[in-house]
Parts: sequence; structure tokens; C-alpha cells
Amino acid sequence: MDYDVFELGDVRLQGGATLRQAKLAYKTYGELNGDKSNAIVYPTWYSGQHYDNEWLIGEGMALDPSRYFIIIPNMLGNGLSSSPSNTPPPHDRARFPDVTIHDNVRLQHRLVTEQFGIERLELVTGWSMGAAQTYQWALSHPEMVRRMLPFCGAAKTSVHNIVFLEGVKAALTADAAWHGGWYDAQPTTGLRALARVYAGWGFSQQFYREKCYESEPLDYGSLEDFLVGYWEALFLQRDANNLLTMLWTWQNADLGATPGYAGIEEALAGIRAESIIMPGQQDLYFPPEDNEWEVARIPGAELRVIPGAWGHFAGGGMNPVDTAVIDGALKELLARDA
Repeated sequence: MDYDVFELGDVRLQGGATLRQAKLAYKTYGELNGDKSNAIVYPTWYSGQHYDNEWLIGEGMALDPSRYFIIIPNMLGNGLSSSPSNTPPPHDRARFPDVTIHDNVRLQHRLVTEQFGIERLELVTGWSMGAAQTYQWALSHPEMVRRMLPFCGAAKTSVHNIVFLEGVKAALTADAAWHGGWYDAQPTTGLRALARVYAGWGFSQQFYREKCYESEPLDYGSLEDFLVGYWEALFLQRDANNLLTMLWTWQNADLGATPGYAGIEEALAGIRAESIIMPGQQDLYFPPEDNEWEVARIPGAELRVIPGAWGHFAGGGMNPVDTAVIDGALKELLARDA
């Protein structure tokens, strides 16, 4: 096991359910310095686990473990932290309770403060659902978060994004083997269908028009090879109930639902961290205009678009050109008021 587990005990979730003996899986990189002033939180994304974030960590990069103590907390529902697939009855499988972005960040805050005694974070950053958690960290703990850089994500899931996810959900649950979440074996037909729905949205029209999947760094032999070898392979490794739990979290992501705030505009105005917001130029989930609206409402925030054809997956770590753009922005942000 290449990660640690923080035992949370019984946790009352935002929706009212109690998750018994909750667990938060996490991995750290680097060493916490003496005054505990070099910590960074870098949450995971939809279906991702901590090792899927490691592409943005390395010597000479902004997230350099020789300089920073980097914590990657695994989202609830991702199969490592408390999830439908690893929780005992009565909250196992289809009975796993709904979890919000706010729930995730509240438990991550316990990890950071109770396990490590950290009172100040140099940065919170994340891709996609990790970006949603980044916004939540900055709002919920303004005294703690110095800087934030969410990329290819949003503070609130748009209606169009919700509709996309309805298609993903319908493809998975249409498989008779799903059995309302009480399957004994994974509903592989549904997982393959989910993967193909996802494939049309993760990358841009230009990406497919120019057959970027046939070139480095992907180098698939054909479109079908890409759909099977990348997309189906990705989701066949996942548990269906876990995917549905995280999908609910994604669909219901709304910074404006944070207790004490009267909607998204007031919540965005409450962020105090030094902020760079980075959408993908052709992201079909979180288009730049959505982030433009947010940046206009976050004090002092800067919008910086990741150019190119990779759409949402500009933030996925597979394209070295996009990785360099994100890493460069992180280096610049970390250098401010250092």
C-alpha cells in the first residue's frame, strides 16, 4: 500500500447522513519543514486516485518535493477513501450516502490540521473536481489558504455539465447487470458504454478532427483503438457505484451552498487567496466563459487560458505542452509574495 489512511470516526455529512468509521486515504511528497510553512494540498478528481496526480510533482517543477510538503487527499468515493466499494453495511454499495465537495474539504481540513498540525497552506490546486475542491478550500479557510490555482474546473457545476453527466449515468445504469447498485460483478457493458459517452466530451472537436490520438504522446493506431485502449481501459478499472457516488458529488458541486453564504456570487466574493484560474481553451465541461464569470467576482483573480486542442484533458497530465503551461503558472503564483 503506497498511501496512508486517516481515521475520521463517525462523520455527519452535509446532507444529514452519518458515515460510520469514515476513512481518508492520502499520500504525501516531500518533508514538512520546522515551522510547517511549506504545505500544499492537491486533491484528486473524478475516478482519479493520488498516483494519477503525480505528473505535476517533481524536481524542478512548481510542486517540487525537495521544497514543499505536498498532500494529495483522495476524494470520498474514489475507492481508497471511504467509498461504496469498501464501506461495510449498512452504507455499502448502493446505500452509500451522498457526499458534497464541502464534505470532502471539511474532512481534508481535519487531516491537514489534526494529523500534521498545519495552520497555513502555501497553495491549493487541482484539476476538474480537484478544482472544485480548490475553490472550496479557499472559501472555507481564507485564513489558511494563501494561493489557489484551480484548472479545468469550476466553483459550480453548470446545467450543461449536469446534462452531460446524466448521459454518463444513464449509460452505466442501463446495463441489466447493474441491478440497482447491488451487483456481484462489475457491469462491464455499462462501464464500456459510459467510457464511450465520456470520450466525446473529454477532448475537443479539433482533437478528433486532427486525429491527435494517433500522434505522440498517445500514439493509438485508430479511433477504435483509442476508444478501447484508452477510454474503456480507464473505466473498466473502476467500480460502478464509486463512479456514481463521485458523479453525484460533481453534479451537485456548488460553492454557493457553503453554509453562511447566500449563493454563488457571494461565495466567490468571499475568496481571499491570491488566485489564477486556468480553463482549457476548448474544454467542453468547463468552458473559459464560465471561469470568466467567476474571475469577475473573485477579488484580484486572474484568468489564464490553457491554449490548444486537448479540451478538458489539457489538465490531465498527458500532454507535455499543457503540463508546461500549468507548471509555469504555478511557479509564477508561488513566487508571488514569497
